[in-house]
Amino acid sequence: MTQRLTPTAALLLVIPPLMWSGNAVVGRLVAPLISPMTLNLLRWSLAFLLLLPLAGSVLRRDSGLWPQWRRFALLSLFSIGGYNALLYLALNTSTAINVTLVGASTPVWMLIIGRLFFKMAVTRRQVLGALLSLSGVVLVLGRGDWQVITHLRLVPGDVYVLLASIAWALYSWLLAHPTAESASIRTDWAQFLLGQVVLGLGWSALSTAGEWAFTAAHIDWSWPLGAALTFIAVGPAVIAYGAWGAGVARAGPAVAGFFINLTPLFTAVLSSAFLGETPRLYHALAFVLIVSGIVLSSRK
Repeated sequence: MTQRLTPTAALLLVIPPLMWSGNAVVGRLVAPLISPMTLNLLRWSLAFLLLLPLAGSVLRRDSGLWPQWRRFALLSLFSIGGYNALLYLALNTSTAINVTLVGASTPVWMLIIGRLFFKMAVTRRQVLGALLSLSGVVLVLGRGDWQVITHLRLVPGDVYVLLASIAWALYSWLLAHPTAESASIRTDWAQFLLGQVVLGLGWSALSTAGEWAFTAAHIDWSWPLGAALTFIAVGPAVIAYGAWGAGVARAGPAVAGFFINLTPLFTAVLSSAFLGETPRLYHALAFVLIVSGIVLSSRK
């Protein structure tokens, strides 16, 4: 694994935040039309159908997926069944801008998990970059008011996003430490993603069943919902996950984690255009802190 930010790696790592910002905005738009767990299940069901012609061979009995099914089940739990489901759940009680800004805590969890479980050496520059990002998160949680920050009360959406950030950090570290047995699948991004999706559908189906059994789950079929499902299956799912896996392999999870924090920048523009969620002054300051953390952490 090359711990170096090349132009190719930077481009690969910029694509997912752009796609995921669109995912947050679209998820917020369709929240009144569909329950969050159901949305997640339908999204990945469509992604499965898109990937099947490209990588269907990975589902054969003699492929390298099934000897490694426990590892792929864990990867899919933290990403498809965990991170994505929690994100859609958060968008029911929080704005798209706030959700993506709170998600800027990901680099902090990247460093903590890397140090505790993967014996990563944490540099002062990375710590400072993480603190800059975290200060931006705190600023958003307090809605730009210092008195609110000192008496901070998290809304449900904030808690869901914090849990999602931890899940994504775990997922990224597992990506960066593949087993020798899964090497054949890792060389083909479509096979690698489909291997996660087929097992992730199991996690998504379980959470969706619980949603329909114990909550007021609903789905209102319409053309806008169909268009939204198509977008989040193609862009934020297939394209973004393929680019993220390749980018993490080139730059390493610690540096890649900071690129997730570009998502609020893109989300602010899209939210203003499609949701009418006009960014505030504290959002702009949080953006500056986030970008500073990215630049500082990725410098040699």
